Amino acid sequence: MELADMRALARQLYDHAVAAADPARAVHQHFSKHPPAGLPAGGHSYVIAIGKAAPAMLGEALRHIPGPVTALGVTHHENAQTIPGARILTAGHPEPDEAGLRAGREIIALLQKAGPQDQVYALISGGGSALVPAPKPPLTLADKQAVNRLLLENGLGITEMNLVRQQLSELKGGGFSRYASPAPVTALILSDVIGNELSAIASGPTTEPLGNRAEALALLRGRGLLESLPITARNLLEAPEPPTARVAAENHLIGSNEKSLEAMREALSGDWSARIVTDRLTGDVGDAAEQILHAAEMAEYSGPTALIFGGETTVHLRGTGRGGRNQELALRVAMQGDRLPQGWIFLSGGTDGRDGPTDAAGGVVDGGTIARIRASGNDVEALLANNDSHAALKAAGDLLITGATGTNVADVQLMLIPGPSLSP
Repeated sequence: MELADMRALARQLYDHAVAAADPARAVHQHFSKHPPAGLPAGGHSYVIAIGKAAPAMLGEALRHIPGPVTALGVTHHENAQTIPGARILTAGHPEPDEAGLRAGREIIALLQKAGPQDQVYALISGGGSALVPAPKPPLTLADKQAVNRLLLENGLGITEMNLVRQQLSELKGGGFSRYASPAPVTALILSDVIGNELSAIASGPTTEPLGNRAEALALLRGRGLLESLPITARNLLEAPEPPTARVAAENHLIGSNEKSLEAMREALSGDWSARIVTDRLTGDVGDAAEQILHAAEMAEYSGPTALIFGGETTVHLRGTGRGGRNQELALRVAMQGDRLPQGWIFLSGGTDGRDGPTDAAGGVVDGGTIARIRASGNDVEALLANNDSHAALKAAGDLLITGATGTNVADVQLMLIPGPSLSP
C-alpha cells in the first residue's frame, strides 16, 4: 500500500470516528427509544443546549419535543448556525469571553421562568464549561479567565479542572437543575470525558458537583497553584461552604469516545487486523507518546495492523508557540519513528475538529515527517521545546485540518502499520 493511500485511509477512519459521534443521530436514537411525554395543561418546554455540538443537538431535539417550546443554544464562535425555532448564541472557547458571560445570564433567566407544569431539556456536549461562564459573586469574568488559564497552562486533567471551576460558577455542578427547580429537568449528554463521569462533562450542569470547596483548595494547594489564584477566587474557595439543594435531574449519556473507537475498528476490513489498545489515553502528552510507541513495538504483525487509542492528554506549557495536545502528541511520536516498523502512519485528532488555539484538529505523521520539517529549515527540538507543534507539522504538511465537526467526544489516535504483506 502506498504512503498516500495509507494517509487517506487514516483520514477515512478518523471521519468514521466523528460520524459515530454525530450529535443529531445520537439525539434521534434517544428520543426514538424514549419519546417525550406530553405537557400538562399550561405547560411549556424549555430547551437549552450548550457545547460544541449544541446546534446539531438542538435542531434534532426540536423535532421531538412537544410545544410550546423556547429553545436556546450556545456554541463556539466558529460554529455559528441557524436553527429554525431556536436562538443560537456564540461564545469563546477555550477562553471564556464577554459573549459567554451574557449567554450564561440568559440561560439563568430562562431557567428561572420554568415552573412545575413545565419541562426543561438540557442538551450538553463538550466545551460547555468555557462557553457559559457564570462567575459566582464577587468574581468577575477576568477572574474566571485567569483561573481557566492557570489550570490549562499547568496541565490539569479535565476532571481536576472541573472540580475547581464548579466551585466558582453559578451553572456548573448542578446549577441548571437548581435554577430550574421546581420544573423537572431531563439532560441528554454527549461525553468528551474519558470514563464518562457525568459530573465532569461541561462541568456537570445537571449533576451533583465533583467535590466541595475544601477539595478544590486541597487540589490547588497540592499543585502549588493556590498562591497564583486571583484573590477573589481564593477568598471564595476559603469561605464557609454554603448549604445547597440536592440536584434532581434525569441524565442520559447518548454518545462517547468508546463508541467512536469501535466505529474505527469496525470500518477496517479485508486483510487488516485492528484492535482498540485503550480508551483511557490520558495524562502527560510525553507519557502518552511513549505508551503508543511501546504498544506498536510490542505488537505482532502477521499482516496490516491498526492500533486504536482514545482519550485526552494534557500539555504542560513551557514556551510561547502554538499547538495543541494532538499536534504535540503526533510530533512526539514522529520524533521517535525509528522505533516503528517501516511504512507506519500515525494520526491524532480531536473529534471536535479543533486542537488548542489553532486551525487544526491534530496531525497525521509518518516516517518522513521529521526529515520534511528539517528540510524546511526548522529545528524540530526547538519547536517542541517552545510548544510550537503547529509550526512543525505545518512545515511537514502534516496538519489534520477538518474545520469544526459539530461534535466532541475527546480525541482519537490511530497507528497504521502495513505489515510484511504490504509494501511501505
